[in-house]
Amino acid sequence: MRVQLDEQSVIKANAQFWEQMLAMTLDPLAEPGEFCLSAGHLHGCVTLGGVWKGRIEVRMGEGLAYQATAAMMMQPVETVAEADALDATKEIANMIAGVIKSSLPRPCTMTVPESIVEAMGFCSVAQTEDSLVVSFRHESGDLMVRIWEQECA
Repeated sequence: MRVQLDEQSVIKANAQFWEQMLAMTLDPLAEPGEFCLSAGHLHGCVTLGGVWKGRIEVRMGEGLAYQATAAMMMQPVETVAEADALDATKEIANMIAGVIKSSLPRPCTMTVPESIVEAMGFCSVAQTEDSLVVSFRHESGDLMVRIWEQECA
């Protein structure tokens, strides 16, 4: 990646959201490598534009998504509907991307977040030349944050 973001900046952005907003601790996976989630996981993303162009994605297991949604809504997890989990996934992507955005060159704009329930499983390698991937574990499920650089001015 050409932008000076590293694994620690992603870990910090992630912790800032999960720990401060939801009082949940997600541990970074010690061994970077292939990260896989089954069908039914939730995927949220935000596109950034300006000097730096790219996407910030979060993918999380269904259990973690529903647990986070329940914490956000201050309701029991069994009362969480899919629409609520999709809204929460958008907010999680938005909050993490907002923290990461502050480290990117200016000007930098951010789109409204999107989210979907993925019909297919997903596997990714830890890092490529144009992306940075950091994976996390929680007792409710796994999370992946990917910063994907698409173009740099």
